[in-house]
Amino acid sequence: MTDDTVVVTGAAGFIGRWVVKELLARDYTVRGLDDLSNGSRRNVAAFDSNPGFELVTGDVTDRETVEAVFDEDVTACFHLAAEIDVQESLDDPRRHFETNVTGTERVLEACRRTETRLGLVGTCMVYDMADSETGIDETHPVKPASPYAGSKLAAENLAESYYHGYGLPVTILRPFNTYGPHQKTGMAGGVVSIFTNRDLQGEPLKIFGDGTQTRDLLYATDCARFVVDGTFSEAAVGEVLNAGTGSDISINELAELIATDQTEITHVEHHHPQSEVQKLQCDPTKARDLLDWEPEVTLEEGVSRLRDWMQRRDEQ
Repeated sequence: MTDDTVVVTGAAGFIGRWVVKELLARDYTVRGLDDLSNGSRRNVAAFDSNPGFELVTGDVTDRETVEAVFDEDVTACFHLAAEIDVQESLDDPRRHFETNVTGTERVLEACRRTETRLGLVGTCMVYDMADSETGIDETHPVKPASPYAGSKLAAENLAESYYHGYGLPVTILRPFNTYGPHQKTGMAGGVVSIFTNRDLQGEPLKIFGDGTQTRDLLYATDCARFVVDGTFSEAAVGEVLNAGTGSDISINELAELIATDQTEITHVEHHHPQSEVQKLQCDPTKARDLLDWEPEVTLEEGVSRLRDWMQRRDEQ
């Protein structure tokens, strides 16, 4: 065990639990903070016996709760706590603002008080439409098309102001569409997990709209390595970094990849077409150059791992 202690907000969420796993594998002591509104104790149950892990149940918008997990032992904070549902943000924008913006202010102030470096996990959904075959790099125009994306971009801007205004070591990390075990399979989940779960249940794979929209799909362990490497990198301080495979796939093609022989694929009316980003393909060049990071898991391998995990889960 190292002497370094880190804080992970949203530790019991999907990506958060994979970041915790990666940090524990590197012998860090991890203090997780999660209000369990989106996350689950089940996601981190595998770490219960690890003396290097502690989960504090609390709301990231509560200043006293956040302050309590920071002290002189903390060397880095990985900020993943967020509301992430696009449709819910359209229905209830205030909740997304409070968690994603006010919660980030609470974390930034705790980091400023303790001089703790921060890795802020953002989203690729802040980007404007893309038609380039080379993918979206960090200079691509932003155009938040939902209160979810707007609140995440506001949180990034706030964090950047602490870097420029106070010299706080901040890195903005924008992973593209991440999937893998422990992801939700309802509307707040990702399309790979939703499709795979529905296929295993013998239910139709429902595609919103015409299915020509594309996604760059990043496996959870690759995302976690990116978040950890990016936060600790001195070269990445003050930078925005994307992470993805560099290849996109249409939702129609993804459905065909996941569906087994008896599974029906259907198209339904899109519930928020105004917030759909038609093409999401990452240009991961900057992360590769600064971090020497590259994804290791192919889409086919990732889907296979996810399917196996879901089958084992359902058998328990």
